[in-house]
Amino acid sequence: MSHTPPTPATPSPATPPTTRQAQKEQSRRALLDAGLRLLEHQNLSGLGLRELTREAGLSPAGFYRHFADLDELGVALVTESLASLHLMIHRVLAEQGEPAELIDRTVAVVARHVREHRPHMRFLARERHGGVQRVREAIAAELAAFTAETAAALGALPDAADWPEPELRMLAGLYVEHLVATAAAFLEAPAGSRAAERRIAALARDQLRLISIGRRHWLADRASIVSTDGRTPSDG
Repeated sequence: MSHTPPTPATPSPATPPTTRQAQKEQSRRALLDAGLRLLEHQNLSGLGLRELTREAGLSPAGFYRHFADLDELGVALVTESLASLHLMIHRVLAEQGEPAELIDRTVAVVARHVREHRPHMRFLARERHGGVQRVREAIAAELAAFTAETAAALGALPDAADWPEPELRMLAGLYVEHLVATAAAFLEAPAGSRAAERRIAALARDQLRLISIGRRHWLADRASIVSTDGRTPSDG
């Protein structure tokens, strides 16, 4: 009687490479989250490595598997936080409607964004003028990129067709700075104070209206300056 040899068992697949990668990402995420929690009340320059790793539940040696130093962790937090800010700016630029409606919706977007991304927005507000140069430079570079992106979006609008590029960048800078300043103001409002939030929102709307009114009259005013002294505002 012939005997058919058993079919070799299919070898078990090796441990998926994603498992180790997932563990690595999990510990990196723990460090970033711990950093955000600890930086709620202090600057990055005052954060200690042991304090951070203890909060993250990792060893100091584990930290160096992900970051060369605390400055590098700070830059990673900038990238993550500015992704959040980028989302806010995109939402604002995507708004359409009458100027008064756009202003109201823009302020509402900023207020909602702060509520949804408070740790990241607080980190940016605290570190933008903090003591770590690499982090300050990273924030400044990203805000400059956002300003250029906003200028391009404004330049695509029909009422900005005749605006010179330097003046579009100037206008975009006003909008970006206003969004950042308004977000910082909402952050500093007493927790749960609807009255304080209403005051901040009212001021932010008035400031945006002022920028909007100035924007509508800018080209005419610029033309009058050119006609009287032959110089454009950007000539200095």
